[in-house]
Amino acid sequence: MPHPDAVVVGSGPNGLAAAVILARAGLAVRVLERESAIGGGTRTAALTVPGFRHDVCSAVHPLALASPFFRAFDLESRVAFTVPDVSFAQPLERGRSALAFRDLARTADELGRDGRAYRRLLDPLVNRAEEVTAFTGAPALPLPRHLRTATRFGRSMVEQGTGLWNARFREDAAPALLTGAMAHAIHPLPSLGSTATGLLLTALAHRRGWPIPVGGSQAIAEAMADDIRAHGGEIVTEVDVASLDQVADAQIVMLDVTPRALLGLAGDRLPQGYRRALASFRYGNGVAKLDLALNAPVPWADARLHAAGTVHVGGSRAELAHAEREVAHGRHPARPYVLISQPSLFDPTRAPEGMHTLWAYTHVPSGSRADVTQAVFAQIERFAPGFRDTIVAVSTRDAAAVAAHNPNTPGGDIAAGAVSLPQLVRRPVLSSHPWRTPLPGVYLCSASVAPGPGVHGMVGWHAARDALAHELGLPAPAGFGTPDERTP
Repeated sequence: MPHPDAVVVGSGPNGLAAAVILARAGLAVRVLERESAIGGGTRTAALTVPGFRHDVCSAVHPLALASPFFRAFDLESRVAFTVPDVSFAQPLERGRSALAFRDLARTADELGRDGRAYRRLLDPLVNRAEEVTAFTGAPALPLPRHLRTATRFGRSMVEQGTGLWNARFREDAAPALLTGAMAHAIHPLPSLGSTATGLLLTALAHRRGWPIPVGGSQAIAEAMADDIRAHGGEIVTEVDVASLDQVADAQIVMLDVTPRALLGLAGDRLPQGYRRALASFRYGNGVAKLDLALNAPVPWADARLHAAGTVHVGGSRAELAHAEREVAHGRHPARPYVLISQPSLFDPTRAPEGMHTLWAYTHVPSGSRADVTQAVFAQIERFAPGFRDTIVAVSTRDAAAVAAHNPNTPGGDIAAGAVSLPQLVRRPVLSSHPWRTPLPGVYLCSASVAPGPGVHGMVGWHAARDALAHELGLPAPAGFGTPDERTP
């Protein structure tokens, strides 16, 4: 392929999604990846000892079965998923836990006095989860088609994203359960941006569940790569694109990079106003990542947690909010929020027989070089006495190392941009076509652009469809129309 029609820089899930659309539209597509392996946030590797397969970034994928792009792509028939009965859980003091079953009614039944209030909050969103996914998976402009559902979502956001967030609850389990999902946003609690994230994730937890790909997250990237090649596309690894001059021959250039990286690639080509907008784009705090090989499952005090695909460790709503405020103020909390998954409980391909993998994140200030390993271990031990005795090997990355490994995570920010409400609306600019840059044929398609972070492929889908129409006057390939066209 000497002269591709389209070049995609970066092979994360959004870059690969863009390449899928462009290749299916009949363009000669070349994907360029700086690393030796594709996938970005969907990579799997041996990080501890031989025989253990760990997900380098994301491990559990709430949007994999719900994303309009992945539904159009028919990901479920290409990748084997296991879907735990308990989507996520929150251990509490005295051996108690709150569990988010896929069955919303069962969840409510086990939440005691707050079960009815929890169900009343979530039921309208769960029943219209496809509409929620459609409008949260699109830019802020134009106004969403599903305005009634969006309005209900907005009211719930205001309640749970402000000082009103405890008004409907009387006990600690239900609010802690919700807050564990909200904290995925790496943003102070309560806040509107975090609550939008948490409500979407929780609605999906009670709709299709939070699936785990068999064999590891790499399977998602490989499925898209296979489709790109099947439609004539080419993927080249170990190519570091340092300037747009390197891709100037292509009619369409898709950049799965951050606004900061675009400023470096474009040099002085960008208009001053757009440069200012990109320069003002804010990045969030970071994560420290731990991958462990274990000789047994985590010995939770509440054995029911073994049924959960994801466990949010951190205690009560008040404790979680305190930990996230500490991070927001540049401090490392003594009792951090820890996001945990044990894929080997549901997928035996991840570890040798009788052994297990553990995947964990904790939130830290941007660019932190602190070793938080012992703080994470202590927090897990708090709810799983004897945990340290199960550890065979540990691989750790501080936030600075996370950023060095993947330039799309500045300071360790795996969301590629702060998840505040203003920046979810203006990501990176307020526009009905936020993927377009002022440069002809050049588009941004990373998680820094609307609709934002997550393994959903939606940014790549939107950007590629926009480029086909705007640059070439071509429709989207068959089956890949707008998200709303695919929503009942």
